[in-house]
Amino acid sequence: MSSLTYTEKSLFETLFGMSDGYVMGVETFSDAKFSTFFRDTININIDDVRYGCQSKAKRLRSFWQQEPDPLVGKVLGEMLKLWVHKQQDKAAAIKDHTYVETQKAVVRLVGKTAETTASPEDDLLSRNFGKIKLSSLGLESALEPILESRIKEIRVCLEKDASLAAIFLAGSVLEGLLLSFAIKNPQKFNQSSASPKDKKTGDVLKFQEWALSSFIDVAHEVGLLGLDIKKHGHSLRDFRNFIHPYAQMHARFAPDINTARISMQVLLAAIADLSGQRKGAS
Repeated sequence: MSSLTYTEKSLFETLFGMSDGYVMGVETFSDAKFSTFFRDTININIDDVRYGCQSKAKRLRSFWQQEPDPLVGKVLGEMLKLWVHKQQDKAAAIKDHTYVETQKAVVRLVGKTAETTASPEDDLLSRNFGKIKLSSLGLESALEPILESRIKEIRVCLEKDASLAAIFLAGSVLEGLLLSFAIKNPQKFNQSSASPKDKKTGDVLKFQEWALSSFIDVAHEVGLLGLDIKKHGHSLRDFRNFIHPYAQMHARFAPDINTARISMQVLLAAIADLSGQRKGAS
């Protein structure tokens, strides 16, 4: 039996909208998704008769009534992450009073510090990079409007839940930006220890032959991208590679709007780094 207090239970009930029998709405948790969530998170069959074969809200209440603190804390912590991901305004969501209080309850249940409950993705999504202007990057005059147009299309894709298209566009803009900086700074990029080499001759490859991963690694090594954006940039690179249908099929990759928003944030953070707005980024 967990030690959740009456007040803590009420806060979770409110945040997850459990009064109608659902948990975060049917769009988030259908019966099948609810079962899969519990199985993948803690390897428990939430459909077992001991939790009651009723609504998802009643099964969750039965779960936190019967199970120990660490198990309940882990489930509720993962649900809170999912709740944040579903919010349009992530920065406002993580400051919401009810969310903050439920996070405190999770921290108490699992016995960890508050900092360990926030994922790197949550942190990235909560950042506000202000008004990003490509004009501050000194791009080629013909390239700038092309990238501006693609960024506008990304925003439209995010509004329309066109996740895959947003990811592909974000990856293409990032690659275009880094290629532009490489062309402007050929000595820095070519002399980097991370620059890709021809396996036979040992010579640095021409920029047009570089993969996005190499641009990201070298841009970090020469001080243009922070370590955090290097790491997130490689995730975007991996997502962008699913432009090949068979690669997506074999990886069983199903992008959602949260993945697309993370990709956009990676791009905005990279632009902020390239323009010098994030000096000293870790």
